[in-house]
Amino acid sequence: MPLALLALAVGAFGIGTTEFVMMGLLPDVADDLHISIPTAGHLVSAYALGVVIGAPLLAALTARMSRRYVLIGLMALFVVGNALSALAPGHGWLLAARFLSGLPHGAFFGVGAVVATGMVPPERKARSVSLMFLGLTVANVAGVPVATLMGQHLGWRATFLGVSAIGVAAIAALALLVPRDHAHAAPASGLRGELAALRSLPVWLALLTTVAGFGALFAAYSYITPMLTGAAGYAETSVTLLLALFGVGATAGNLLGGRLADHSLRGTLFGGLASLAVVLFLFPLLMRAEWSAALAVTLLGTAAFVTGSPLQLMVMEKASAAPSLASSANQAAFNLANAGGAWIGGLALAAGFGATSPALAGAVLAVLGLAVAAVSYAVDHRRPEPAHPARVVTGHVPEPAEALHR
Repeated sequence: MPLALLALAVGAFGIGTTEFVMMGLLPDVADDLHISIPTAGHLVSAYALGVVIGAPLLAALTARMSRRYVLIGLMALFVVGNALSALAPGHGWLLAARFLSGLPHGAFFGVGAVVATGMVPPERKARSVSLMFLGLTVANVAGVPVATLMGQHLGWRATFLGVSAIGVAAIAALALLVPRDHAHAAPASGLRGELAALRSLPVWLALLTTVAGFGALFAAYSYITPMLTGAAGYAETSVTLLLALFGVGATAGNLLGGRLADHSLRGTLFGGLASLAVVLFLFPLLMRAEWSAALAVTLLGTAAFVTGSPLQLMVMEKASAAPSLASSANQAAFNLANAGGAWIGGLALAAGFGATSPALAGAVLAVLGLAVAAVSYAVDHRRPEPAHPARVVTGHVPEPAEALHR
């Protein structure tokens, strides 16, 4: 695999760390800024809002620019956002800085996925995307726990300065390892033409599959702590280690999904969603003992992230005229799934259905995602398909794959 994928993974590691570390730092931030924890929780929402807005907007505005320079520029914006977070004098400024930090998130993964698939043969495209996403899953294993400990011992501001340093390292890696490409002349339709590529039923079905599939994950994962302490009997001090097990499972699932999707994209997607539904349906049973609860957390990460690469590639294929924009829109869909899944899981919990009820709500969402994927499959079979869909994406990368290796 090209070394440029390592540079993309470093950027993904920094993004994954800053996205999830705020959950562990909420008490420290609230205490330092003299605000309540629910108010501090808005900082998580501000980041997610930045992702949802920035993903399609920045991808569309930079669609005809050199993708190498776009990636470097997005990571520079990431560094600025995290540095401003560290220097924020109050809650309002920190809220704005978190929103700014979230803006480049989706576009980085979107453009990065197009660059990654353009550097490898068609039969290794899903694997290349999974290697970029490896940085995101490893962030859950190592980045977030280390950054949380740093914030607890050195202050939360030190955490964001550390994340900024990761961003600087990513910029250096991108500049050194990602091959040069060229800006392209914008088509007559310009931005309108880019957006028009998303006006198709298959694209929206693919995005809805992402929302439902990952909504299933976050319906359960958002309430994993009360499940582990209230149902499985773990002490709160053990939760951090168990969340690292989730990261291990997510890393394994991500790599497995990339390898399997290169052989059968649809089969991997269906199998991943079905496995996720089964794991979530079994959660009430698995949460009755500590050993099985630990297994459940690991399997949750594995089943959920098996679908990551297939979903990313499927969206890119369905909007082949604007793969960067479509891929970035999929990242926005992922964050909508984060917010929507947590909301639905919270409804089940608030209704008094028990500590493990968010997992059952997630299982229903996984089945819904499977149904949407089936509808998408049926729609595709009623339309003419290209001889090799994966090649469609390559055709819209700025340079041929061999030129990218210069």
